[in-house]
Amino acid sequence: MLKPLKIIILIIAALILQVTILPAYLSDPFKPNLLIVAVVYIGFKTGDLGAFPAFALGILQDCFSGIYLGLNGFSYLCIYFILNLTADRLFTDNRYLMVFVVFLATLFNGVLNLLLLLLFPPINSIYATILPDLLPQGLVNALFSTLIFSFPAVNALVESK
Repeated sequence: MLKPLKIIILIIAALILQVTILPAYLSDPFKPNLLIVAVVYIGFKTGDLGAFPAFALGILQDCFSGIYLGLNGFSYLCIYFILNLTADRLFTDNRYLMVFVVFLATLFNGVLNLLLLLLFPPINSIYATILPDLLPQGLVNALFSTLIFSFPAVNALVESK
């Protein structure tokens, strides 16, 4: 019972950090998306019960980002399902794997968002902001996930029973 509560507290702290503190100090391509790190963790560690939290994190991201509602929700849900299907085949306790998967998930999220935006009327400014910032965003997310997964206190807090 305490493990889901600890994960919720960490996700709320990541959301507050991402929405309020980091935008004040970092410019746009260098702001980390901590919610993708949470979706990667949920996809690898929770099993079949993580679909709703992954979708809810995407909806929260959409609420604060101001673009189409449900776009990140669907993308995060797809990322979760892919990670959940491959979690049994990988050694998910490896920090380097988690960092690499955060990088890949960021790139997949951006590409999937671009593909889903093809369904909407063409808005050139959205394409111009997502595409060039995709690689720097992935690298920044990987860097911040390195910092997050290297803290033994965070890993012990979440993985304690």
